[in-house]
Amino acid sequence: MKNLFTRRLFASALAAAGLASFAFSATAQQQGWPSKPVRIVVPYGAGSSPDVAARIIAERLSPRLGQPVVVENRPGAGGNNGTGAVAKSPGDGYTYVISTNGPLVYNTVLYKNLPYDPFKELKPVVLAGGQANVCTVRSDSGINDLRGLVDAMKKNPGKFNFSSTGVGSLSHLGIELLKVKTDTYAVHIPYASSPLAILAILQGDVQFACVPAVAVLPQVKAGKLRPLAVSTAKRSALTPDIPTMKEAGLPEIENLAWMAIMAPASTPDDIVRRMNQEINAVLAMPETKEKMHAQYMEPIGGAPQELARFMQQELRTMTPVIKRTGISME
Repeated sequence: MKNLFTRRLFASALAAAGLASFAFSATAQQQGWPSKPVRIVVPYGAGSSPDVAARIIAERLSPRLGQPVVVENRPGAGGNNGTGAVAKSPGDGYTYVISTNGPLVYNTVLYKNLPYDPFKELKPVVLAGGQANVCTVRSDSGINDLRGLVDAMKKNPGKFNFSSTGVGSLSHLGIELLKVKTDTYAVHIPYASSPLAILAILQGDVQFACVPAVAVLPQVKAGKLRPLAVSTAKRSALTPDIPTMKEAGLPEIENLAWMAIMAPASTPDDIVRRMNQEINAVLAMPETKEKMHAQYMEPIGGAPQELARFMQQELRTMTPVIKRTGISME
C-alpha cells in the first residue's frame, strides 16, 4: 500500500495517463449503453468521505456519459450493506458502488460469514481517491499530542471510548493496532459515517477518533477539536501542520483511507473500460482536484487491473494486522 501511494498519491495527474488504451468497444456502442441513469451506491451516510467523493465525481461524469449519474446512500453494517447489495446486483452496467478499505478487503478477514465476496462478486473499476485519517480529541480534553493520549489511556484504564466509521473500517482497525502497539485499552463505538463519529466526540460520548480529515478539520478550524497525528507515513501536503504517527513516537503505525469504485462481477468488460476511462478523465480535471483537495482528499485513478492488484496487496498487508488484534465478527 505504501509504495502505491508513494507513487500515486499527491500526483494525481497520473490518472490521465494511458487513457488512449481504453477504447470503448463497438459491442457496448451497439447496445446503446448508457441509455438510462447510472447509479453509484455509497455504503455510508451523507457527508461521509465516499459520499462527498461520489457527488464530486457524479457531477462531472454525467455529461460525459450523456445520462444522469445518481448517488444513493445505503449505510449500515460498517459499509457491508451497500457494498453487498451492489455485489448481488445485475451486471447491466448501471449500478456501481464507491466503497472503502473495510467492505472491500478487511472484512473478508474480520467477518466469519461475510454475505458477499468482494474479490469474486465485484469487479474493479478505478481507485478513486485517498486521504489520511486524523487522530483527534476535543480541544478542552487536556490532551495535546498523541503520546499524551496514550499516557492518559494507560493512567485511566476503562475510561476511554473511541468512535469509528464502522466495524472493520480503517478508523476502527487503525486504533485497534494502536492499542496493541501501546498496550492500551479503549472501547470501540461504531457509527454510520465520519460526521457522526466526530459528533460523538463533540458530545462527549467518546474521547477520541482517527477518522478522515474531511470530518475533522472543519471542527479544528472552529476550535472544537485538536488534531494529534495523521495516519500516513508522510505528512500530507493538505495538512502540513499535523505530524505523522512516527513523528509522534509511534513508528510502526501507518495507514491510509482509500475509496474505490466497483461494479457487479458480471458487468461487461467493455462497459467497465468505458467507466474507467471516463472516471479517470474526471479525476484529472483541475476542478475535480480542487474540490477534492478542499475536502482533504487526493484523486488517484488508474486501470482496473491496478486496483485489483492493490486490493490483493492490501489483503496481504492487513490480514496479519487483523488477526493480531484477535477481532472476529459473525
